[in-house]
Amino acid sequence: MLDESLLDAPERLTEADRRGLLRGAAEAGARVRTAARHAAEAGVGNLKPDGRPRAVLIAGPGAAATHAADLLGTLAGAGSPVTRLAPTGVAPAAGALRWELPGWAGSVDLLLIATPDGAEPGLSLLAEQAYRRGCTVVAVAPAGSPLNDAVSASRGLFIPMATAPYDHDEPLAGGAPGVLWALLTPLLALLDRTGLLEAPPEAVGKVADRLDRVAERCGPAIVTYSNPAKTLASELADSLPVVWTEGTSAGPAGRRFAAALAELSGTPAVVADLPEALAAHSALLAGRLAAGADPDDFFRDRVEEPAALHARVVLLRDRPIGGLTAAPNARDLALGHDTPISELEPEAGGELETLAELIAITDFAAVYLALASGA
Repeated sequence: MLDESLLDAPERLTEADRRGLLRGAAEAGARVRTAARHAAEAGVGNLKPDGRPRAVLIAGPGAAATHAADLLGTLAGAGSPVTRLAPTGVAPAAGALRWELPGWAGSVDLLLIATPDGAEPGLSLLAEQAYRRGCTVVAVAPAGSPLNDAVSASRGLFIPMATAPYDHDEPLAGGAPGVLWALLTPLLALLDRTGLLEAPPEAVGKVADRLDRVAERCGPAIVTYSNPAKTLASELADSLPVVWTEGTSAGPAGRRFAAALAELSGTPAVVADLPEALAAHSALLAGRLAAGADPDDFFRDRVEEPAALHARVVLLRDRPIGGLTAAPNARDLALGHDTPISELEPEAGGELETLAELIAITDFAAVYLALASGA
């Protein structure tokens, strides 16, 4: 059950936030600026690449590497395929994970390693394997970590991750707000230099500014009725979020939102892109999870039995391709099955800015839902 009174009690929110999730979300803009400075100090801006790599491979543990690969692949398009190397192992622990390069990887490919830990032996071994294959290696991880030495020994480029003093109190969760931007920002700068995508310093600066503005709108001191993140968290209480995305940038934001809901608050969610989502989730909205299926069982014990879980559509939109939009049909489908719908659309701006806004608002919403539900 969601404690909605907690959402408008900043002091209680702070007490409940033992993992520092709100602080991480609020400081995302600062992380971007620090990460951009670390990339510049590491010499990313002075690189003179021979041309685009044939393929970009991304390795790292958990949500951070997964979302970074998704975002970079979306922004880069088809110019150079971006592929995440999934780890193998018996447990999601630093010492148990292993990564392998595909058999075709070689001197014309680029390996990116992104990790908020840097102590994974498997990543150090991967850097050595890439060096033997002739792959160029770039890593973003905490300074002084074992991966730092391994990448330096492999003649790769190491970029210190943007961290804060409190990060050392406990391990950083890959899905925690702020971690994504600390790892992603240097990689954006690097791929801008290689010509895979456009992320010049001025564009990265605008991303940091947009993240700051979202933090001002969505902070714990802003009341629910004027706070889009708190409003969304309240709307998702006791619901199954059905996340529909439209527009190139909205896809990665929606997939990250669904993952953050599961990791931070334990809320299951399904996600799909429009217009395919209309067919993929039509049966879901018409079934027992639809709000109109059984709005309230008269015989339900209202003290001991929780209310039935019903779907709620969350529509994330950002500049539909070619100006064509399936949003009206999406609204008709949802409302036709008595399913409520929440919508988020960023303010105008560059692709990186609008993507950052969608990610930031949904990150805040996932955090508020986690705190108010006692997760």
